[in-house]
Amino acid sequence: MTSGDVSIYPASHVDASRLTVFRSFKQTKPAVMKEQNFNNHHRYVPGYHFITLGAVLILVIGSVINLCMSSKDDLFSASLICLISLILGAVSWYLRAFALRAQDRAIRAEENFRHFILTQKPLPAGIKMSQVIALRFAPDLELPELAARAVNESLSSGQIKKAIQNWRADHHRA
Repeated sequence: MTSGDVSIYPASHVDASRLTVFRSFKQTKPAVMKEQNFNNHHRYVPGYHFITLGAVLILVIGSVINLCMSSKDDLFSASLICLISLILGAVSWYLRAFALRAQDRAIRAEENFRHFILTQKPLPAGIKMSQVIALRFAPDLELPELAARAVNESLSSGQIKKAIQNWRADHHRA
């Protein structure tokens, strides 16, 4: 294991072949972003954020226009099309919201564990989820002090990210 790897298992229970796979997975970075920092850490997936959501938005607008301009004979089918487009819009929104909520829970658990490894204490009480999410970019040396500052000074996520001296990239976020 390298100095950055942490194992909760005794050395006798560690399978060397799994460590190699873990290290290679852990070190895999997308070719798109060479160095991650405050200015470029936002991630957009064009197929979802622009194409899919754009198409759903066009569908909702078009179905509402169709409903408003439909004759009495076509009102039922236009209403159904409008309802379907609204349902599709809601599903598109909630799919992303639920995935982000699950990711937020994983980040809280990871950062709480990392803070505990470094300080033998959980994250400070009263820390907000947005602060924990921002703290994931802080390296181990900066995390304990920055976590305490986040709570004591009520730092926003943007302020926390700007206070980080040595950015710790997160290439595996959704």
